[in-house]
Amino acid sequence: MLTKRIIPCLDVKDGRVVKGVRFLSLKDAGDAVEIARVYEKQRADELVFLDITASFEARKTLIELVRKVASNIFMPFTVGGGIRGIDDIRALLNAGADKVSINTAAVNNPRLISEAARRFGSQCIVVAIDAKSIDRRQKTEDRKQKKTKTLSSDLCPLTSESRWEVYTHGGRTATGLDVIKWAKSAQKLGAGEILLTSMDFDGTKDGYDIALTHAVSSSLEIPVIASGGAGEKKHFLDVFQRGKADAALAASIFHYGEYTIQEIKQYLRSKGVNVRI
Repeated sequence: MLTKRIIPCLDVKDGRVVKGVRFLSLKDAGDAVEIARVYEKQRADELVFLDITASFEARKTLIELVRKVASNIFMPFTVGGGIRGIDDIRALLNAGADKVSINTAAVNNPRLISEAARRFGSQCIVVAIDAKSIDRRQKTEDRKQKKTKTLSSDLCPLTSESRWEVYTHGGRTATGLDVIKWAKSAQKLGAGEILLTSMDFDGTKDGYDIALTHAVSSSLEIPVIASGGAGEKKHFLDVFQRGKADAALAASIFHYGEYTIQEIKQYLRSKGVNVRI
């Protein structure tokens, strides 16, 4: 049985770790380097660093901060935000990242996934998907308002059966992409992993979006990291057992000391979930 992973996430804005609800109302949560050190001591399985406004602000990821965080931890380290091409991926890997997470750039240019996988290996390439539930009554009108099209929107369009839509630019831009179709396409193009965030559940502490996570996980062969909504220990159990996720990402419950990584892992082990203690 494969080991399930617990992954804290550093959402970074202006060099500081922040956390909000449904991608809004961001509050300062502390220094990225210091928080990373805490998670190293708590034996987190991995750490994710997301520069959440880099794509929207059309700038590159904070390389120096990435380098500082990487130099203070030994666990696998994934970095995303503001990645536009191969050179950006190379720069982040050289700065100490073990994996890169791409969202907006992958949607705008799906070939970047296959090119990056070919150059650096699929194990380095995580495709992040920010997913939002669709209001079917508004779907047709919203699609008519789309002013631009990408190759991926041609390949993975929303249909009457679609339940979730892909968003980019830190959750600001609707794409017209069906989440499950896009996840399958990313896998086929060479992604090694999917980082799946529910925009509807993010920061609510009401639990992960089990329906979304299960739908995507059961459609893929590559690992899926569930993100958005963790608020208590049982939520992690649910997303592994019912959502079929391979890893669970969380932020605020760890940042603000509500639970430690080890408390979550001990609980999961007591429930029969295989985790690294």
